[in-house]
Amino acid sequence: MESNPLKRLAALGQSVWLDYIRRRLIQSGELKRMIDGDGLRGMTSNPAIFEKAIAGSRDYDADVREMSRRQQDAFAIYEALSVRDVQDAADEFQTVYAASDGRDGYVSLEVNPHLAHDTAGTVDEARRLWAAVNRPNVMIKVPATSEGLPAIRRLTGEGINVNVTLLFGLPRYEEVVEAYCEGLEARLAEGQPMDRVASVASFFVSRIDTLVDSLLEQRIGQDGPQAGIGQALLGEVAVASAKLAYQRYKERFGSDRFRVLARQGARTQRLLWGSTSTKNPNYSDVKYVEALIGPDTVNTMPRETFDAYRDHGRPAVRLEDDLEHARGVLRQLPEVGIDIDRVTQQLEDEGVEKFNQPFDRLLEGIRNAQHSE
Repeated sequence: MESNPLKRLAALGQSVWLDYIRRRLIQSGELKRMIDGDGLRGMTSNPAIFEKAIAGSRDYDADVREMSRRQQDAFAIYEALSVRDVQDAADEFQTVYAASDGRDGYVSLEVNPHLAHDTAGTVDEARRLWAAVNRPNVMIKVPATSEGLPAIRRLTGEGINVNVTLLFGLPRYEEVVEAYCEGLEARLAEGQPMDRVASVASFFVSRIDTLVDSLLEQRIGQDGPQAGIGQALLGEVAVASAKLAYQRYKERFGSDRFRVLARQGARTQRLLWGSTSTKNPNYSDVKYVEALIGPDTVNTMPRETFDAYRDHGRPAVRLEDDLEHARGVLRQLPEVGIDIDRVTQQLEDEGVEKFNQPFDRLLEGIRNAQHSE
């Protein structure tokens, strides 16, 4: 049996992607070693990751100086740097893309996070980035805001691969699946091919527990009738939500409606578990990997989680274990005064801001570097 826990996940139907990108990782050959040795099958990025890569290393200094001499502004410089990294990473994953018949091997690039509530702006930028990267194994990340839904529908209809990001709640997940299916149906109506349209729905996990646990601890601290329920729910809500999302995935993509699309080559929009690093030191550092292993899923891991799972992961299919317990967890939340829909909306709003801030810091850092020339 394969000894590397990361590689064993593939045999259980789960693809491991890396939630990290940096030029040195690609140019040093380390990314290729992870593909070959760890079974890495894809990569995701976001503005916070690029801020750390560009502002936190010297890898990009020469390019910034050269583009500054050509009078390019900070946004143009950022975009050129990020597009090049995504192109280079996508080229490294080309063998995975080919071997998986286009199921894996993708690298994701996010639209400007300030467009999260601008449908037309998101569509225009996604089209532009898709053309700029010009690789079949790229996905454009679009947030699962209410304004993002029509963008997902339109881009899917145009054959652009979409990674739907900042997804926290089950009702919104249903809307994301609907947008994807409507986009495919639009392609079918126009006689367009569907066999190379790829998409994932990135369900963010650990952030749910971070917020819900803080609310539960308030109830526990009050030492009333809600304290016992609150104690039992600590660290349970994120995994429960993800497990129930997977049940909805199976229902929607096992439906007669989707079978019509599948007969024409359409592929399911896999659930991707995002935000899988463990924020609470009292929990296992691989908590959000171990509990969510199941067929037809993706887990995109930050570098620390990736390394931890290689070291002490225990692969086994657990995604459909204790489903009644998962349903009970969400049923009990109102008993302690927690509205999960309000929680997930708050997380969405905060998530947009958590990408806006590093994006703005990155542009400011590039401007400062230009002025120091």
